[in-house]
Amino acid sequence: MKTKKLKLDSRLIHAGHFEDQFMSATVPIYQTSTFGFSSAEQGAACFAGDDDGYIYTRIGNPTLSALENAIAELENGYKGIATSSGMGAVNVIYFALLNKGDHIVSTDAVYGPSRGVIENHYSRFGVESTYLDTSKPYMIEKAIKPNTKLLYIETPANPTMTLSDIKLCAGIAHKHGLMLVVDNTFCSPYLQNPLDLGADIVFHSITKYINGHADVVGGVIVTKTKEVYDKLRPVMITMGCNMDPHQAYLVIRGLKTLGIRMERAQANALKIAEFLETHPKVKWVKYPGLKSNPQFDLAVKQMRGFGAMISFEMNGGFKAGKILMNNVHLATLAVSLGGVETLIQHPASMTHAKVSKQAKELAGITEGLVRYSVGIENVDDLIDDLEQAFAKI
Repeated sequence: MKTKKLKLDSRLIHAGHFEDQFMSATVPIYQTSTFGFSSAEQGAACFAGDDDGYIYTRIGNPTLSALENAIAELENGYKGIATSSGMGAVNVIYFALLNKGDHIVSTDAVYGPSRGVIENHYSRFGVESTYLDTSKPYMIEKAIKPNTKLLYIETPANPTMTLSDIKLCAGIAHKHGLMLVVDNTFCSPYLQNPLDLGADIVFHSITKYINGHADVVGGVIVTKTKEVYDKLRPVMITMGCNMDPHQAYLVIRGLKTLGIRMERAQANALKIAEFLETHPKVKWVKYPGLKSNPQFDLAVKQMRGFGAMISFEMNGGFKAGKILMNNVHLATLAVSLGGVETLIQHPASMTHAKVSKQAKELAGITEGLVRYSVGIENVDDLIDDLEQAFAKI
């Protein structure tokens, strides 16, 4: 179904949908490993690329195609590539675009495993990396070397909530012949479209907001052009990190409610951020929607909303934060984010535990930083939950 002329909330419901022989109201689960051919000639044509029929689910599947097409449409890109996890998407990008001796420049506060896999594994094959504050364009320019191939940013950054100007980053990348990759997980295509701002590749851990129900692990990549897509797709197929059809079905179901979930969660987040900002036991709060945030104007410029992720630090550092996390009742002490339930966690000892202490300090990931993923519960209940936990400190 062609939905590009529809408003965003309508596209969330209908993008990627196709009509099967039964006129199914939702995309069916094609839970099959392989597909039959009508003839030997048709099978040969499929393998030659002259027929768009399906061959084998690792290569392609109608349920996966529906999800890939939906996200590609919502990101205003060429095509999508669904993967078995967010890190599957990250590794497809790295493996396809980085060769021995190449160099990557990336956000210092990027998701921990996205950084760790470069520093601990790709480095073994001669890939070099520089991690820095990509909100400062002059630092990016300074870090670029003759062998730099990728500028890889996450905005808002995980977990510091620092924003990078996507349009500026794209300008720098393209001036130096680099590709710009943007991790758009914190925003989802509902709030931000990096390809429209000049990025070459956008990807998501769809475990988070796109699925939204903490019951699926998955990733998706969208490229701006066919040329880049044709570099990435074969790597996903060969590496075998395709998404399962049932995963894709659940994500398609979650995608339909992305708009209403995001609106509720970010409305809650703004109220909670304002509450935290004035609380005497809170040292600082980082949330793009606070007018006191020095990057508020950038958030307004490149995002359609401020999201539902908050970082803050208690007076008393990690000791106080630990008491807080051990005493909340409504929020769940768990990693991940973007679900209907509110989650709280300590990045320095959890999601970013394998990042060196020095690197964490340079990235602003302090020992006392608490990351709070706001869900869609009643906001007064969430604030009461925090307040009773604060009382224990």
